[in-house]
Amino acid sequence: MPADTLETLLDNPAMREALSVVVERSKQGTEELRWRDVNDALSSGQWGRLIEQGVLTDAAAGGFALSDPDRIASKLQSRDPGVEDDSDDADSSWSRVDKLGALGVVVLFAGYSNAGIRNAVAGVDNVVLGPLAHSIPFYAVVIVLAAATGLYSTVIQDRLKDTELLERHQARMDDLKSRREAAKERGDDDALERLEEEQMEAMGDQWSVMKAQFRPMVWIMLVTIPAFLWMRWKVRGGHVAAGSAHVILPLVGRVGWQDAVFGPMPAWIVWYFLCSFAARQLCQKFLGIDPSGTSRSDSESTTSS
Repeated sequence: MPADTLETLLDNPAMREALSVVVERSKQGTEELRWRDVNDALSSGQWGRLIEQGVLTDAAAGGFALSDPDRIASKLQSRDPGVEDDSDDADSSWSRVDKLGALGVVVLFAGYSNAGIRNAVAGVDNVVLGPLAHSIPFYAVVIVLAAATGLYSTVIQDRLKDTELLERHQARMDDLKSRREAAKERGDDDALERLEEEQMEAMGDQWSVMKAQFRPMVWIMLVTIPAFLWMRWKVRGGHVAAGSAHVILPLVGRVGWQDAVFGPMPAWIVWYFLCSFAARQLCQKFLGIDPSGTSRSDSESTTSS
């Protein structure tokens, strides 16, 4: 039984419980088991999956025995009930500070429609950004903001992204897909039924994955939303200097900051997105950050091997 197969089973709380039952009722793997010995605690799908994955193997007396009882018992012990389930990793990783940050994002979002919040945030930002806007053209201010937020976003996403959780979930879904295709090819309806149950269990992990992905976005939005609100206040409030009232955009030419460029999107948003995209690409390149979560050193070692 491959090590990654056991890890995949242990990552599933229901299968981890099933393994615990099998280990206990087989007397730590010293006795054989039959379906009737565990059918009060395991579903037929779980029993079939343990056989299919090689955890249970045929025994001499016609029953089934654990393929590697010592390793299975050791792995189960390392994940005792006192430790939070991996399926709750996203919950445990959200500290009180993260939740307060999420609340702050909700308040900042309200600034797009509430003039009081928008003006208050812009006023605070203007203490720092006002002197910069008076010393350089507004298009250059947007470049500076895009570079700063792009660098910040890239680093935060790399630091807070739960790569292990995402990789485990993706590996599980890929495994289910390949096993489903194999079962279809051989016409194994029982295996397909068991896989349907597993797929439903795996879909339950989607919520944890979504929360893990959203955590870095909270801290990114805490910086990018105030920058947006300040630029909106600056442009729509008429606070841009007359000499900086226009910008030259690629493929568009000279336009005013509030002029619609792509559909309803005004020029200042398009200019910010262009600068931010370029800044993120440069940051990822020079910091050796792979958007998929693999560092440059990992990528190079993989390539060289």
